[in-house]
Amino acid sequence: MKPNPGMPRQIGMKTRGVAAGLAVTAAALMVAGCGSARSAGPGEAPVIVHGVAFKEPIVSPRPYGTADTAFGLNVLGAWCGTDPDANLLLSPSSLASGLGMAYLGARGNTAQAMAAVLHLPASSGQGLEAGLQARSGALRDLDGPGVTVSSTDQVWDDPSVQTLRSYLNAVATGYGAGVAHAPLLSNPVKAEQEINQAIATATRGHIPQLLQPGMLQDDAWVLTDALYLQAAWANPFDANQTSSGRFATASGGRATVNYMNGDGYRVFQMDGWTAVSLPYRGGKLDMVALLPPTGAASCAMPAASALGTMTTTLTGHASAVGLSDDDSIALPKVNLSTRVGLKDLLSSLGMGVAFTGAADFSGLSLQACCIGFVEQAATLQVAEKGTVASAATAVGVVASAAQAPKRVITFDRPYLLLVTDTGTGEPLFMARVADPAAR
Repeated sequence: MKPNPGMPRQIGMKTRGVAAGLAVTAAALMVAGCGSARSAGPGEAPVIVHGVAFKEPIVSPRPYGTADTAFGLNVLGAWCGTDPDANLLLSPSSLASGLGMAYLGARGNTAQAMAAVLHLPASSGQGLEAGLQARSGALRDLDGPGVTVSSTDQVWDDPSVQTLRSYLNAVATGYGAGVAHAPLLSNPVKAEQEINQAIATATRGHIPQLLQPGMLQDDAWVLTDALYLQAAWANPFDANQTSSGRFATASGGRATVNYMNGDGYRVFQMDGWTAVSLPYRGGKLDMVALLPPTGAASCAMPAASALGTMTTTLTGHASAVGLSDDDSIALPKVNLSTRVGLKDLLSSLGMGVAFTGAADFSGLSLQACCIGFVEQAATLQVAEKGTVASAATAVGVVASAAQAPKRVITFDRPYLLLVTDTGTGEPLFMARVADPAAR
């Protein structure tokens, strides 16, 4: 990932290799606001201090792509159940990163509940740290000709609290994240401005205000992830072939939308779902458009295992029953923007203990109580030349003191979109389009 001129400055970064099984000897140490870090002055970018980033054994990041896909489907399905007529846009990757940083500070029943909801392949130890490091590295490696992917993780803490050095080492190892002071408790308005500015810079201005006024209450830590994507299609659509047509919306109405038309797409059918592969330049990223079975329930989602089979079949080179390589499609242009608070939804999925006084985040700080909020904002533009998308997630932690060839597959009813890393299966973005004409 290329550094951005407007991003927060980073100091104190230390990296050292360790042999397999070597323990972190600083696990019991605490730092008062991480020592030399200080709050940013007016107009200054915040100073970021990193813990020790351990070089873990090389492992495959694919199990984490599989986990994040299952997690994303669960969240998207539950969200759709609360508002079945709406366009929904989610970044499972960003949400998993924000909650993953919180998970590294969770202990006991809180850690067990979060691991289950996140579908983590490993719950602790070197297996988890190596997997998270491989996942972060795979995201950084997606940059290439015609494709820009930027992923930024950050810990913000109030200068009055103590963040464990062992926690800073863990987030540095797994996510490349550092810590910056912000006056979260003493001047939350200023802290909101600092965090929002960092997120706006990381998302190229697409998400200028992740934190809404008054969102920070007694939160002494805020864990943020920002994800930005700009990717050109391997085979762009011809704008001259774009034409208007009818779309049956989720609410039962009819909308007029602009359809992009193209030929030569790989299509795979399974369990009544029709999946189309739309590759981006370089072959590392792919969009999969998923048309549900005819007559499926309003918020139907494919099983995670079935989705995994569909995506790997489409992005691979082997032949399979139900796979064709030269179909035509008509796909609506979309321009989506969503914002959602996920506290209640995540509680319903089984993570409720993390939001209560019974939560245990003692691995982050002995002063940490529970998660106060989980907020995500995302944007997605799909047009003839390619895709531009952004997402940002903030997790606030409260202080305890506070089939036939040449078929035309027309996506003329609610459908799903998935932008995935072809190498790992990591789901960068997931959307349910209920009405392409709405924003």
